[in-house]
Amino acid sequence: MNILDALRTRFEPVLAEWTDDPSSVIEMLKASQDAKFGDYQANFAMPLAAKLDGVKPRDLAVLIADKVDLSDFCEPLEVAGPGFINIKLKQDWLEGLTQQLVPDERLGVPVTETPQKVIVDFSAPNVAKPMHVGHLRSSVIGDANYRVLQFLGHDVVGDNHIGDWGTQFGMIIFGFKNFLDEDAFQQSSVTELARLYRLVNQLSDYHANKIAVPTRQTEIEQLEDKLKTLEETIDQSDKKARKQLKKLKSDIGERKSELASMQEKLAELEQNEDLNSKAAAFPEIARLARDETAKLHAGDAENLELWKQFLPECLDAIQVVYDRLNIHFDLTLGESYYQPMLADVVADLKQKGLAQESQGAICVFAEGLKAPSIVQKQDGAFTYATTDLATIKYRVEELKADRVLYVVDSRQSEHFQLLFATVKQWGFTDLELQHVSFGTILGKNKRPYKTRSGDTVGLESLLDESIQRAHTIVADNDEAKPDGPELSEAERLQIAEAVGLGGIKYADLKHNRDSDYVFDWDKMLAYRGDTATYMQYAYARVCGIFRKGNIDRNALRTEQSVLQLTEESERALALQINRYSEILESVAIEARPNYLTNYLFELSNLFSTFYNNCQVLKAEEEHIRTSRLLLCDLTARVITHGLSLLGIRTCERM
Repeated sequence: MNILDALRTRFEPVLAEWTDDPSSVIEMLKASQDAKFGDYQANFAMPLAAKLDGVKPRDLAVLIADKVDLSDFCEPLEVAGPGFINIKLKQDWLEGLTQQLVPDERLGVPVTETPQKVIVDFSAPNVAKPMHVGHLRSSVIGDANYRVLQFLGHDVVGDNHIGDWGTQFGMIIFGFKNFLDEDAFQQSSVTELARLYRLVNQLSDYHANKIAVPTRQTEIEQLEDKLKTLEETIDQSDKKARKQLKKLKSDIGERKSELASMQEKLAELEQNEDLNSKAAAFPEIARLARDETAKLHAGDAENLELWKQFLPECLDAIQVVYDRLNIHFDLTLGESYYQPMLADVVADLKQKGLAQESQGAICVFAEGLKAPSIVQKQDGAFTYATTDLATIKYRVEELKADRVLYVVDSRQSEHFQLLFATVKQWGFTDLELQHVSFGTILGKNKRPYKTRSGDTVGLESLLDESIQRAHTIVADNDEAKPDGPELSEAERLQIAEAVGLGGIKYADLKHNRDSDYVFDWDKMLAYRGDTATYMQYAYARVCGIFRKGNIDRNALRTEQSVLQLTEESERALALQINRYSEILESVAIEARPNYLTNYLFELSNLFSTFYNNCQVLKAEEEHIRTSRLLLCDLTARVITHGLSLLGIRTCERM
């Protein structure tokens, strides 16, 4: 049962007496942050009273509390402070509700009464390159949202909209034709294709930097002249001028740093005889690679055959990573799938008067947005926006989508603003579109997480290292047990994989997805604190209680035992268990898995408090022992189920 939803349903008709739109304030009824203010608390009396002449918030709160009827499951409402309404559930009702969870496989979470067809578009790597740490966030955030929505009863389709048709393939094809190491290709085709991509990219950057360096030097000289003039004329009492001076110095510093980096890369390549000769042989390599892409898109037989040869092997390589992460997709329809539809999309936009020519390109302008959405470039090439529009049309007409979640980093926010505005103008007004944006993974230097050499960290190597670190921790903890080690090496390896992969996923998911976060091995694998390991350990602790007591958990659930909440820590734990449904509903609405991680962390903390305060196996009376065992079992079931929705496994021993 969703207690919060039940409370809001009771309050809404009462609030209608003071507002035409109760939904605008009903979300101000929330779970209490402190138990001394009850189990739930509402503060909507304050904003409502502000719109009513001569009405004090506290007086309005009293009127609302008198009118709403919660007598069947709540204690009499209490009005506190300037107008807070404190709500406490009746003890016997909470006990009964918790008792109902014991045999319930869904742990009190109802199946939605309004199921939607939801497409979750996530991960979406460019398949011509190995997956790296930058793909982690989209993959795990998308997977968690997929799992939650599916559990709630929605018809969910996970779609990996892979990049299988873009400029990276032109770079690889050019590299294949000019720089291929045949032996390396025969030994590991994907590794060699990745090398070719990096090589062509490196040579392209070299020539771009050669052109950019003189321009950057001129910019710096001009800024330094401007700085000198400003320093000679500045009035030190003028705050605005001092601020301008400070910014100018900062801009010069940034440009000098960029220039130094460019020059370092140029020198590094020029000192490599092999790379330098390749760069000299292909001064227009970037254009030549683009030409190969254009030939592929035009249906050139040779390039199309190479693409068909490369693609399956690239897909197999990324599937290895998904298998390790236990991430699955219902569809893998890449950009190439929609290519035949793009011309029709542009034609339809033109026919409806939405697309028009602007400086040689075909664009769609949206009210309130400065930049247009370009659907066809001057040279006739289509864009990512065109592909996205074709994808949406397919998802609505073929998949019957009601809602689409795009799990894509926040740097693409402007793209999705333009895309969503275009879609509405195009006529898909009933489709719910949501950009599930996220920030960047940072190193301890607060910069994007990379290797010491400056390369982006490969995702497979990241998973390997996490499991290795977890294995060391698991082995050390096992060796330090008072009665000696308990785990076989096979068990240690199994636990290390669950802890290592779970630690990486949880460390990502526990943050507000819009924020950047710092990648820290020690914190993410710690047994204490807000980590997956802490929750996995809480689950294992419950399993240990039942092993020690030689108790069959399944048999316990079938007994006609009465669950009682005699201690405050028991009540707090039971209340948190019963809040599982409302938390999952919040995750589903806002696509924020951190709501679930926060809930599970608090549940684990409350279980720890309960376990420290209440004897379980040595309880003074049999019925209390049984009741507490039921609470332990429910806690473990919610923890393992909640973690499973985050794509994280648990182990019965740790």
